[in-house]
Amino acid sequence: MRLLCPICGAPLSREDRRWVCPAAHSFDIARQGYVNLLPVTRKHSLHPGDTQLQVAARREFLEGEFYAPIAETLIETARQLPIRGEILDVGCGEGYYSARLAQALNLPLTGLDISKEAVRRAAGTYKQHQWLCATAAHIPVPDGSAGLVMSLFALTLPEEFHRVLIPGGYFFRVLAERDHLLGLKSIIYDTVMEKEKAPDDRLPGFTLERTVPIRFAFTVEGKQVENLLEMTPHVYRIGKEGARRLKETALLTDQASCVLQVFRRD
Repeated sequence: MRLLCPICGAPLSREDRRWVCPAAHSFDIARQGYVNLLPVTRKHSLHPGDTQLQVAARREFLEGEFYAPIAETLIETARQLPIRGEILDVGCGEGYYSARLAQALNLPLTGLDISKEAVRRAAGTYKQHQWLCATAAHIPVPDGSAGLVMSLFALTLPEEFHRVLIPGGYFFRVLAERDHLLGLKSIIYDTVMEKEKAPDDRLPGFTLERTVPIRFAFTVEGKQVENLLEMTPHVYRIGKEGARRLKETALLTDQASCVLQVFRRD
């Protein structure tokens, strides 16, 4: 996938171990193979995105294949659609889902995440793909670059996703349902508040083609119980008593409950 300079918007060209634009803005390629296209002016903190601890926990959890049904649903659904062109994974994390989808469809993949730790892990593991540290609000690729955009448990930015998709291209969005991980929530919170979730299925410039529910049970034990917490937003909300109860939990059986929405670019 072609890249754009995040500073001036001009096309980037690869020169050995760096990407450079005609205005001489230069971006080095890291040892692991990713490139950092996140300017300081677009950072909201010194180290935005998931931390090294969170990334490591999610990698260990996902490699345990507890969430394999999500990846399998993505692959099965994509195979039923006339997807052409490249895959762009926005908020790719360490690349678990999109790398499997790209392999199944035999399509090129570019993944981007605001967390440098996440793309470092992705690039180190899935070397055949392109990985960027960048912001989803300003995706550094030309218009019409992708045939499929993915955003799993991440932000939805309809205008930017519409821009980078080819006409008739697809957008895959996975969202957690209100009863997602109730087992974990019942341990870490004194009272579980099930907020009604009503995802907007009307995105400007897109048509919702199908909705695929994804529900399955799984059991984790030992360190994987803590890893499950670390990869969720609940890690920022847990109190002392909830942390104590979780630490005393050696075995947890829970249910994943989410939905895949498939949108087509008008």
